[in-house]
Amino acid sequence: MGFFGFLLLGLIAGAIAKLILPGQQGGGWFVTLLLGVVGALLGGFLGGILFNAPLQDFFSLQTWLLAIGGSIVVLLIYGLATGRRRAA
Repeated sequence: MGFFGFLLLGLIAGAIAKLILPGQQGGGWFVTLLLGVVGALLGGFLGGILFNAPLQDFFSLQTWLLAIGGSIVVLLIYGLATGRRRAA
């Protein structure tokens, strides 16, 4: 699967990850979709290294689960990094 396939997969995975995660994530839909693309690339990269997962097929369940999982991880890290801080 090429770059544009991962781009489309990441956009969709970012939207799904936003629906899965509870609460409000800052940044709006545009930032969430961009982070979804980063998460899909990260999930695919780590899945290929750790699990030797073949990621050539766009319609593979394994590819989608890795992309959505990567997007969730990236969104959680983004939420922790930009979380609202209360004044003491």
